[in-house]
Amino acid sequence: MDNNFAVIETGGKQYKVKAGDKLKVEKLASAVGGEISFENVLLLAKREGVEIGAPYVKGASVKAKVLSAGRHDKKIIFRFHSKTRYRKLKGARQHYTEVSIADI
Repeated sequence: MDNNFAVIETGGKQYKVKAGDKLKVEKLASAVGGEISFENVLLLAKREGVEIGAPYVKGASVKAKVLSAGRHDKKIIFRFHSKTRYRKLKGARQHYTEVSIADI
């Protein structure tokens, strides 16, 4: 069993990933079907041991393939003040890029 994993940072968020994982991250400027490399690796765990970056692990990168790009379901933002007839309704859809982790 392969216990290699990494913690990467992209779009202001951190993700624990291993080879074969599929995840949706904030929108990236890459074409569908292309490859992307995440250089901001915070932690790298291999059979030999664990490397912790300060803040990033030097020389480490995670390779991924871009599967698709799209938008999440609509989130409803509703503001309401009682007794003042104040109501505001707004919707938002966040863009995302779905990637498949190829190699750590």
